[in-house]
Amino acid sequence: FLWPKLQCPIYTTPFTAEFLRRKLIDYPSMMEIEINEIPLSGNIKLAPFDIEFISITHSIPEPNSLAIHTPYGRVFHSGDWKFDDYPIVGNTPDYSKLKHFGDKGVLAMVGDSTNALTPGVSGSESEVQEKLKEIVSKQKGQVAIGCFASNLARIHSIVLAARENDREVALVGRSLWRLVDTAQKTGYISRKIKFYEAEDASYFPKDKVLYICTGSQGEPRAALSRIAFGHHRQVDFGDGDTVIFSSRIIPGNEKAIYKLQNQFSKLNVNIITSKDENIHVSGHPARDDIRKMYQIIRPEISIPVHGEQMHMRSHAELAKECNVKNVLLVENGDAVKLRPGNMHVTGQVFSGKMAWEGRNAISFSDTILRDRKKILYNGAVFISVLIRDNSFNNINIDVSVHGVENPFNGCDNSFASELKKKVINLNSSHLEDENMLEESIKRFVRKMYTKYNKKPLLQVHIIKL
Repeated sequence: FLWPKLQCPIYTTPFTAEFLRRKLIDYPSMMEIEINEIPLSGNIKLAPFDIEFISITHSIPEPNSLAIHTPYGRVFHSGDWKFDDYPIVGNTPDYSKLKHFGDKGVLAMVGDSTNALTPGVSGSESEVQEKLKEIVSKQKGQVAIGCFASNLARIHSIVLAARENDREVALVGRSLWRLVDTAQKTGYISRKIKFYEAEDASYFPKDKVLYICTGSQGEPRAALSRIAFGHHRQVDFGDGDTVIFSSRIIPGNEKAIYKLQNQFSKLNVNIITSKDENIHVSGHPARDDIRKMYQIIRPEISIPVHGEQMHMRSHAELAKECNVKNVLLVENGDAVKLRPGNMHVTGQVFSGKMAWEGRNAISFSDTILRDRKKILYNGAVFISVLIRDNSFNNINIDVSVHGVENPFNGCDNSFASELKKKVINLNSSHLEDENMLEESIKRFVRKMYTKYNKKPLLQVHIIKL
């Protein structure tokens, strides 16, 4: 959606490159995108920067931190990361390369703040794998496990839990199939492992199948919601079956997730979450992990990113505890100037959510979406004013009310008549200044809707003959 506007090349490691190529099959016009595949621990030069890829661990394959060499000093961008010395998928963190970069002297570290409020260290995926094996072994009916579709390590753990308990694995959700296809092609999951479509798995005995599903955040069109509300054609859960939520609740999704879990409860389905068992670990660093990274990188400047303000402020305090000389708190869109002994925000660039409108990407703050939202909740009133001979004595007004109550018992003509009386009594100067006339009319209408506690979208068209 954004690439046609940017027309920029893409640099990525092999797994993501393969995943992207497969996704772009759905968008033939985008096949011209330049994808530059960078090997693990590779280097690229994008003048004036020399960039090293440093392997780290996260919940997705091939995560990297970036060691960026600039004419004014070295910058370390952590990306999404944690320290996991026993990852299920991929390599362990490249501690030697991290230390080597830190030993050269680092001007600034741009670091993940997501779990800066969480004490201790992030757990290892290997711990989750063992717990999932144990839980699945105790279930007698069908089992469905919901997880983030990008979490290949978790999918790998679920597959092992199923195989050790003599269950076949079915994938429910298109994004899961795309991820698994890519993982098998790039060697992260063996091609010998057989994955079934939901329709095929429905013929297995209930205690011989395990479904991996999308929708752990309560998304209404994802697999778990369709199963819970009886909208899935092939998968039907009920008494004695079990749904495992192997994920955390992303802030803001609580209501949707609890609604989903309540629906499964109505079906007498057993529900297991990370509050009940150790079935999820974060892909982001807790406080002790962040301390360890600062001990390795030892930057002059810390720039906390990725998280809410409370997370970034907690990260900032932690950086100061780690003897970082300067800490800069920023917000999305801030442009920061970095040089030894000097750091400050120099301005703002556009940032924020985009909406796909027709064939264009537009900002969420665009007037199109703002007006549409206003019409949704408050309706709209359209007013046409025809003035002949530049005289209030020769005036016609037409009113059209949509999606909101008409103050005159639904009669647009009565509304127009009342509005005409008010306009005729205006000062003659309003005839010369159309903006003044328009604002006066809007003021009349707003006052009419005060008792309804509504602020409809108002459009006034003034026509002079």
